[in-house]
Amino acid sequence: MPSVLTRPKLVILDRDGVINQDSPDFIKSPDEWIPLPGALEAIARINQAGYRVVVASNQSGLGRGLFDAATLNAIHAKLKAQLAKVGGVIDAIFVCPHAPDAGCDCRKPLPGMYREIARRFEIDLHGVPSVGDSARDLEAAAAAGCTPWLVLTGNGPKTLAKGNLPPGTVVWKDLSAVADALEASAQPEEH
Repeated sequence: MPSVLTRPKLVILDRDGVINQDSPDFIKSPDEWIPLPGALEAIARINQAGYRVVVASNQSGLGRGLFDAATLNAIHAKLKAQLAKVGGVIDAIFVCPHAPDAGCDCRKPLPGMYREIARRFEIDLHGVPSVGDSARDLEAAAAAGCTPWLVLTGNGPKTLAKGNLPPGTVVWKDLSAVADALEASAQPEEH
């Protein structure tokens, strides 16, 4: 019998510039990982609205030799620990560890990482909100069938100013505004 793909309530988030401060020099240690104001609380609110949260992040610093897998795991442990303090959880973190010239299909703007999320969770990504701050986040999301959501944190203002966003892109001030929208959509309808 063929597997039936379901549409659970899922949100895909980019990491740098969406959840935490971004840096042109990469986030290379747990000390350099600093959450954006209200972002962790927003993830907890998204969870409370019944959504699973998955992170999809290019981490070419691994492929460039700027940090190792143990350091990346320590950064993500800090993210998860701080998130747990406010009642939130991330179901999975997917990363592309490759340098830009590696020719992989998982590096955004290609949709390979999103296809892996769909396989791992056995879900159809059509219409799933995918939140990012750069064109490559939005392009990968759209290519995978997600609804691209741009936040105006991190590189978001520059991305919006450049224009040429994928069709159907929704723009939000920040992750808190995303949580507001998801909470509103999770409310039962009054009759």
